[in-house]
Amino acid sequence: MGILDQFRLDGEVAVVTGAGKGIGRAITIGLAEAGADVALASRTQSDLEAVAQEIRALGRRALPLKTDATDLQALEHLAAETVKALGKVTIWVNNAGGIPDGTPRYLTRTTEENFDAQIDLNLKAVWMGASVAARAMTEAGGSIVNISSRSAFGPQVKNGPYGAAKAAVNSLTTTLSYELAPKVRVNAVAPGPVPTENFDDCMGTDTDEKRAKLLDHIGIPMGRYGAPEDIAAAVIYMASPAASWVTGQCLYVTGGR
Repeated sequence: MGILDQFRLDGEVAVVTGAGKGIGRAITIGLAEAGADVALASRTQSDLEAVAQEIRALGRRALPLKTDATDLQALEHLAAETVKALGKVTIWVNNAGGIPDGTPRYLTRTTEENFDAQIDLNLKAVWMGASVAARAMTEAGGSIVNISSRSAFGPQVKNGPYGAAKAAVNSLTTTLSYELAPKVRVNAVAPGPVPTENFDDCMGTDTDEKRAKLLDHIGIPMGRYGAPEDIAAAVIYMASPAASWVTGQCLYVTGGR
């Protein structure tokens, strides 16, 4: 097998949560371009149907399933339907996440309800998804990729609950990699600033001028924001045979910051 062939995912079946837009959409399409069939999940069916059409245009099978990633029964249904329709599960990407109401908060000014909502979406959903994925994978094993964040590292002013949840995702990833090795590899990918719809809502960067001002303030060495495809490329690597000796790691894709 040539080195580039090791990045192919032909014959694999992937599940991606939060797949309807932004980074999740890019990951889903990237996996299909690499050869995988994909079950795609989010809470908005119309978004999923649009992405599914793009996947089918690539000649791959697509299974769009409306799913709440914070609901264990919904995730178990997602896994069961994927096996039923596509034959197996070999890749699972826990991508669903973000700030539920789009409002960043100081830790000491966060209500218990808002804190729980962030933990449920950004940590508990990852734990449940990984647990369901591990049970769905056969003896042949597979790869779980958790989407973390640059916010997991260092203090996060006005974004403490989210940063804490993502730091916990990194810890969870490392522990799961030990529990599930050698059958299943578990890794994380941590994006830096990527101006998706959720990012713009949280940061108030709804115009090019505001995005440029924030970019200058952040001081990213590469001089630009990330693109969803930058994150998708990292996920494809972690899910592919090219990373067959990589587990328990978090790859920061942040433009150098």
